[in-house]
Formats: sequence, C-alpha cells, structure tokens
Amino acid sequence: MDISIKPPFYAKAALIFIAVFAFIFTLHIGQGIIIPIVYATIIAILLNPIVNYLIRKKVNKTVAISVAVALAVLVVGATLFILYSQVNMFSETYPKLKIKFNLASSQLVGWISEKFKISNTKIYAWINETEKDAISNLAIGEKISAAGQILVIGTLLPVYLFMILYYKTLLLEFIRKLFQSVHHYAVVEVLISTKNIIQSYLVGLCFELVIMSVLNSTALLLLGIDYAIILGITGAILNIIPYIGGIVGTILPMLIAFVTKDSLSYPMLVFLSYIFIQFIDNNYIIPKIVSSRVQINALMSVVVVLIGGALWGISGMFLSIPLTAILKVIFDHITPLKPWGFLLGNIVPTSSRFSFIKRKTQ
Repeated sequence: MDISIKPPFYAKAALIFIAVFAFIFTLHIGQGIIIPIVYATIIAILLNPIVNYLIRKKVNKTVAISVAVALAVLVVGATLFILYSQVNMFSETYPKLKIKFNLASSQLVGWISEKFKISNTKIYAWINETEKDAISNLAIGEKISAAGQILVIGTLLPVYLFMILYYKTLLLEFIRKLFQSVHHYAVVEVLISTKNIIQSYLVGLCFELVIMSVLNSTALLLLGIDYAIILGITGAILNIIPYIGGIVGTILPMLIAFVTKDSLSYPMLVFLSYIFIQFIDNNYIIPKIVSSRVQINALMSVVVVLIGGALWGISGMFLSIPLTAILKVIFDHITPLKPWGFLLGNIVPTSSRFSFIKRKTQ
C-alpha cells in the first residue's frame, strides 16, 4: 500500500534554507570559475547578433566568432587603457596633491587647536595612530587575491567567450534535452526573454555611458578643469559600478581641481555639478534607458546589489541586476515561484486585497 507522507512546514523550511545556503556557499567558493563563465555568457549573448550577421554574409563560423571576440577585446582594452592613463595622470599630480593636502591639513589642525583648545601634539599623535590602524587594516592579502582574480578573469574570458559562441547550438540542445517536450515552449520563452533582456540592458548601459561622458566632460570643460575629457569618460565608466563607481568618479575630478586650482571653490563646483548630473542620471537616464529594459523595482535592485557585492565584490555588484532580471523571467514561468517574480517586478498595486487590512483602515 502506497502511503504518501507530507513533511511538516518546518521540515520543508529547513530543507529550503539548507539548499539556499549550500547554493550561495558554492557560488562564493567557486567564484574564480563561475564569474568568468557568467561574464562570457552575457557578452556572448550581446555578440551573438554580430556572429549571426557575419555567418549570413557567408563568413566562416570560426572567423566570424574570432572577429566578434576580437571586437570585444578591443573595447575592453580601450577601457583599460583609459583607466591606465588616468592612473598615470594621478601619479604625475601626486606630489602636488601631497603638498596641498599637507598644507590644508596643517591649517585644519591649527584651526581645531585654536577652536577647541587642544594642543597640536595631541592632534598629530591621534592622526599618526589612526594612519597606522588604517594601514594595518588594508588586508594586503585580500587585495593581492582580488588582483589575481581580475587577471584570471581577463585571461579566461576570451577563451570562454569563443567556446560559448562556437558551441552555442550544443548548449541550447542540452537545455532542450533537460526538459520534457510539454515544457519546451516555456523553455523557449525563457531563453528568448533572457536574450532580449541581456541585450537591451547592455545596450542601455552603452547609451548611458555615452550620455554621462558628454555631461561630465562638458561640466568640467565649462569649469576649466584640466584633463576634462579623460576625467569625464573615466567617471562615466566608473558610474557603471553601482554606488561605489559614482563616488569614486566624483572624487577624482575634485582632487584634480584641488591640485590645479588656487581656490577651494572649484572642487565644490565640481561636486555640485556631479551631484546635478547624478540627479539627471538617477531620475531620467537610468529609469528611461536602462531600468525600463530590466523590470526590477528599486528596492530589490538595492538589495541584490548589496548581496552581489557581499558575495562576489565589484563583479557581483555589476552582475547582480542582469542576473536578477534573468531570475525574474524564470520565476514568472514557474507557477509556484510566480509570487517571487511579482516581488522582483516594478508593478506596484494601488492597494492590497487583504480583507483584514481594509477593515483596519476603515
């Protein structure tokens, strides 16, 4: 006699928690392998139309994929060159920055000493102690590990990218064989929606990059800041990284203004200009160009970016939005998971249907 035993709720909740914990732990310890594959898959989806176009023009498949990969490498290389030139520029201005910083800090210490009746010796002793603590907490081993991870990603990415584009049909056929024929239509819908979301999201980021580069460079040129164009482009590139990028992209031109100009009003004007540009970006550019292509609400966007940063660092922060959008597409096609897809979406009901809430508010 077949007797089915339904597990209690707490047992199901414990199993789900263990499964989620094991999945997240696997993502964390395997990030050196997973991150390059995820990056390569996303870029492959973006480059797939180029490969298909070249193949339709009777170009050999291997040659078409090689051209697309070379194009991606050139774009990444140009971006890294811009960042490298930015580092060189700051290495040249570092002596001036150090002199100005020491002068400003001396004036600040003198003002604090006079205002609060604290001796300069005690203030400098506290500053030295704070500097030692900061240096000891730099976690040099972690920084070396992060640099090694970037090197590994940069080396493996073109290889993974070529292989994913070359074996695209094999991978798609593998996905088809995983599901019964009755589910094939839903699987095709998920794959097509995923492809459209990734392509539109990355295209939106490219448009945002161009617009932000123009706005940043124009503001710095009007203020007469040195290296205005390179700073504007660098700020736009850094702005792609959620939260951290915008802050760093604002600090860099403020430091250049502080070093190259005699008045402190210039750094403040740069700060106000970038705040205004960030306001335009957050309220008009991102909602209309980027976020409209990825139907994720702002609350969940912040949460997943923080989770991605805790899990994979900067790479996790950048990948969190497109990966969450893919999860939403999957959730929307699986009946038991549709509430989670609704939670991630940006459709906000005007009111709740809970009867007890209505009674309390009446």
